[in-house]
Amino acid sequence: MASASRLLPPVPPPAAQLRGRRDRLAVPRLRCRAAAAASASATDGAVLLERGGPAAVAVREFVTLDELRAAVRLRVRTFYEYAVDSVGTEDYRKALADREFEALQDRISGKMINFQRVSCINGTVPLSPSLMSAEELCSTCKFVEDGEERVVVGSLDLNQCLWLPDELTGKRPGVNEDIQTRAYLSNVCVAKELQKKGLGYTLVDKSKKLAREWGITDLYVHVAIDNIAGQKLYEKSGFVYEGEEPAWKARFLGRPRRLLLWLDMSKVPL
Repeated sequence: MASASRLLPPVPPPAAQLRGRRDRLAVPRLRCRAAAAASASATDGAVLLERGGPAAVAVREFVTLDELRAAVRLRVRTFYEYAVDSVGTEDYRKALADREFEALQDRISGKMINFQRVSCINGTVPLSPSLMSAEELCSTCKFVEDGEERVVVGSLDLNQCLWLPDELTGKRPGVNEDIQTRAYLSNVCVAKELQKKGLGYTLVDKSKKLAREWGITDLYVHVAIDNIAGQKLYEKSGFVYEGEEPAWKARFLGRPRRLLLWLDMSKVPL
């Protein structure tokens, strides 16, 4: 029988309250994933994967709530950056992680009306002496499962739904169909220490296999127009261009303009 930590609670815990003066809190800025990749150290990545490369990373659907929370912390670490000398940075980072953790639980448990089914897929590695070069990653994204300490180093969500909030909406299949077979990838991230090592491709490949099990016919993903590394990843995975976000909308949302990419699941090899 599964332990309590493996089950989503019926009511998520309340978000942590921000402490300190609000006017002194660090203001997060969305960071381009391509830029994050450029800042990664190739040496650190080699050390993390020195015993077998990407195959050494366990890629699967999340198992415990501790793992889910660690995945959310990786996303906050990847998608936001802060001024080094900002006061209240850690409080703000924790509040973001708490908020995203609750939202992800709501999607997975079926509380969000638009989402028919959601799964969080993670890449994890055992905590070991070879990870000493990535101490901050380990302390931030560590979790314990069956007595073993592991670290989430990559993550994404597979969402079976008609659309994602504030994103371009795919057109295949049509929204009037009785059975919804469209899905979106979201929150795709790899720890900067392991970027350009093939882990992103492995995560996407795992999501494609799960999408096939769900009966998905059309898989979508959004990528920033200036994220060349991300575009190459999805192109390698079989995605093609379908549309792009208007410049005015991107300015309104305070982010880089995005492309909408589409994958015809009928062309994905079994």
